[in-house]
Amino acid sequence: MTDTRPKMAGSPPGKAPTEESEVEMNINDVLKYLPHRYPMLLIDRVICFEPGKSLTAIKNVTYNENFFQGHFPNRPVMPAVLILEAMAQATGIFAFKTLGTLPNERSIYYFVGVDKARFRRPVEPGDQMQIHVRLIRTARSVWRVESEASVDGVVTANAVLMGALRKIDT
Repeated sequence: MTDTRPKMAGSPPGKAPTEESEVEMNINDVLKYLPHRYPMLLIDRVICFEPGKSLTAIKNVTYNENFFQGHFPNRPVMPAVLILEAMAQATGIFAFKTLGTLPNERSIYYFVGVDKARFRRPVEPGDQMQIHVRLIRTARSVWRVESEASVDGVVTANAVLMGALRKIDT
């Protein structure tokens, strides 16, 4: 089986999904792992998950997205900060699935840092953005991942993201 996921710079070639991998999470599954809802939910499905290693997700970008009304009316492009947010949401799903747990009213995954962010190409209405995250390391509930977004195999953005699992005091 051939791996069709984009390769991340500096990382070893990806493996095709194995029996240990889980492939395909539909929107109903995604909603179980993210507290986000419209208009902030930026993951439509997950196409590959390797526990403790990586996750690949999809964001279908449509002209109906609320941000296109003002960014920019004559040349609609997805705001870079929302591309980062989509990558962070994929990271949250990856962390909870790797731990084998779901978020609840007493836990949350926060986006806490970004390094080395680069934006290489605009994301426009009609694009299908593929987001790939790969674990670099985790320490004291902080997850550090390499993340890359691409459209049609062309890298649109990449960054190193940090997220933290936290308990919520009620």
